[in-house]
Amino acid sequence: MSADQKTELEAAAFRRLVAHLQERTDVQNIDLMNLSGFCRNCLSRWYGEAAAEQGVDMSKDAAREIVYGMPYADWKAKHQTEATDAQKAAFDGAAKDHS
Repeated sequence: MSADQKTELEAAAFRRLVAHLQERTDVQNIDLMNLSGFCRNCLSRWYGEAAAEQGVDMSKDAAREIVYGMPYADWKAKHQTEATDAQKAAFDGAAKDHS
């Protein structure tokens, strides 16, 4: 496999992951964090960091819109629910490296 093919496959997998997360609005970020150690916000931060490494100026909001498929504030208003006490306790007990 060539380096270009590898990059194309990685990009396709990323696009599929983002599309999946955009479709699964029932899955809350806190659930993602508690189960996998990353969430949509982490993914958007990583996207922004990769852009910066390539010299591309991208705001936090622009990176989040790519991952969420809409402005973050709109996604929160439409899809985010209040975390339960159990979700909060699990989150507080886990290592956190997200925004």
